[in-house]
Amino acid sequence: MKRIMIGVAWPYANGAIHIGQVGGCYLPPDIFRRYHKMNGNEVLMVSGSDQHGTPVAVKAEEEGVQPEEVAEKYHRINSKALDDLNVEFTLFTYTMNPTHKRVSQDIFKTLYEKEYIYLDTMETFYCPHCERFLPDRYVVGTCPNCGQEDVKGDQCDECGLLLDPEDLLSPRCMFCDGEPNLKESEHFFLKLSAFQDRLEDYIEDKDYWKNHVLNFTKSWLKRGLEDRPISRDMEWGISVPVEGYEDKKIYVWFEAVIGYLSTSILWSERTGGDWEKFWKNPECEHYYFLAKDNIPFHAIIWPAMLMGYDEGLNLPYDVPGNQYMRLGGEQFSTSRGKVVSLPDVMKNFDADAVRYYVTMIMPELKDTNFTWEDFQEKNNSELVGNLGNFVHRVLSFTHSKFGHIPEANELSPRDEQILSIIQNKVEKLGRNLENRRFKDGLKTLLELSREGNRYFNDQAPWSEIKEDEERCKTTLNIALSIVKAISIAGAPYLPESMDELWTYLREEGSVHEHRWEDALEPLKTGKEIEEPKPLYRNIDISDIMTEEKIKSDLKKLDLRVGEIKQVTEHPDADKLYITKVDIGDEERTLVAGLKPYYDIDELTGKKIVVLMNLEPAKLRGVTSEAMMLAAEEDDVVSLLVPNADVGTQISGTTKGAEQISFNDFQKHDLKIAEFSDGKVVANKKFDPVDTDSFEGPAPSIVKDGKAMVLKDELGPISTDKKISPGSDIL
Repeated sequence: MKRIMIGVAWPYANGAIHIGQVGGCYLPPDIFRRYHKMNGNEVLMVSGSDQHGTPVAVKAEEEGVQPEEVAEKYHRINSKALDDLNVEFTLFTYTMNPTHKRVSQDIFKTLYEKEYIYLDTMETFYCPHCERFLPDRYVVGTCPNCGQEDVKGDQCDECGLLLDPEDLLSPRCMFCDGEPNLKESEHFFLKLSAFQDRLEDYIEDKDYWKNHVLNFTKSWLKRGLEDRPISRDMEWGISVPVEGYEDKKIYVWFEAVIGYLSTSILWSERTGGDWEKFWKNPECEHYYFLAKDNIPFHAIIWPAMLMGYDEGLNLPYDVPGNQYMRLGGEQFSTSRGKVVSLPDVMKNFDADAVRYYVTMIMPELKDTNFTWEDFQEKNNSELVGNLGNFVHRVLSFTHSKFGHIPEANELSPRDEQILSIIQNKVEKLGRNLENRRFKDGLKTLLELSREGNRYFNDQAPWSEIKEDEERCKTTLNIALSIVKAISIAGAPYLPESMDELWTYLREEGSVHEHRWEDALEPLKTGKEIEEPKPLYRNIDISDIMTEEKIKSDLKKLDLRVGEIKQVTEHPDADKLYITKVDIGDEERTLVAGLKPYYDIDELTGKKIVVLMNLEPAKLRGVTSEAMMLAAEEDDVVSLLVPNADVGTQISGTTKGAEQISFNDFQKHDLKIAEFSDGKVVANKKFDPVDTDSFEGPAPSIVKDGKAMVLKDELGPISTDKKISPGSDIL
């Protein structure tokens, strides 16, 4: 028995996990864990939500809530999504837990006392308009390496380059868009340069690492390691444990990797387990699964921290970092709104279908591309048409003709060949899993299924049963042996369907409780089998494409909550008002044709929904700088009424979205829709998109038979007058 420790990169708790992250670092370790468990190995797999640092603080400021609320919200969302995908951890926790804080501060303090951390001054961006120091992700600009715009000041999502904010071209404050100044501030630095020689020795024998991981690590070392700041001037995070500097926080990249150790200790505290047998046993292999942007933290910085803190702790055995999975050729990015979220995917598709496709396009050695069309094609032609079809036709034929698993009689050379193929494929698949080549392993499983289909077609048991029933029984026994091997060998990839398949074979318990070598054990014959149902179903992504289009259209709008502060009559127009509207961080002039429908007193102090990115228009000599949204039905006009505070972004819309014309806005097709009994009525029935079981009429964006209600953080937006479903919003 071996011991395996698996560390999985910690997702920021500032948004839902996206499908690119699933392929990058969350599905691979679960496949690896399941394989090792089936080999009788003891596995500790840990991760959790990265709740500290600027990503969470930025999201909290955008939503106008406390960072704790954002962190807890997305921890719940992501925990459920991973559970729905059947990604199982020994412990999936969060960095706000007391054990993590204690261990993080202990490591910081120990390294400080050993002089591997020291205090020095550095220039940090300060925004004179906001009157605050700007931690890295509060500064945005252009990447100096690849030219990507709107990059945060810690790392470029596009090319993976680690950054300091001052590296950015044309840096600006993300809140006021103003130009910050560099200002000197005291900070703590990790003396990374002290570990240069030890790290070079450490990677000397790592020729089994992926080439891009090893080359990246060697290039860092070749350039010479530089000391890195590990504290920040901000309110959110774990305090620096040095007297007089408690107002500074430990930088999130230093703190988050400590979560692997702190979570192992927390697991021991909760269960009575022994974390040291995974961390102080040289025979225990440590694997860290991550995407390529995290390589330096796990291949350089984390080993250095462990060396400095306690030389008795295990260093990473392998860092199987993946490349990027892209969306339509572009990098997934939660902060830039380019995502296909895992929670959304799990609402629409079976877990094994998602696991199958993501594994097939896993970016193990190079960047790959997620598309809905390819998802549909691979699911329907490979998972359903090949693997699912073979399994179902064998089980169905056996059930209908015999009702039980028949015994094999005299084997033909072809039968012997198939048994040899089963053994070779299972062994090959095991080697692929052992070596973290998950895509090749799944392809091998598909090869075994194709061999099964060829064998079944060649033998033609539907003909054999008419001429030689004993020969037919042998054919079915061999075919069912392939099915059993698929159930065992496919279990790490497709846990739900392979467990269901196991029950059809009338084998004992769960397939996940059996050993890998059981794939080659003879079938238990004579047991009755029940009538099988198809393991997989064809999918149609047309509805998903419509939903994606609706969400894409909504992202092109900048809708915010405003409050009318002042209303005056337009001096040169009978139907127009001139209003001053507070948007939170600014005030704008809006000209609106509301005089026939609202008195001045009705409008003053009213909260409204404002389209911020509409191009300015001059109405009878007065420039309107935005537009308030209202629904119209015959001679009734009703303003849209939000719930949240002034300045709040309407859900799904984009702050600072590109300016659009009024004609462009009309193409987005905003209407009043009525949500009832899972359907939407707006002149005709629409299917709901992301309504959270909402009932009643609400402003919505509609397209091709689907509708999505407009919401702010407190719930669906309403109208202040009764408006019939189907009415336009202008």
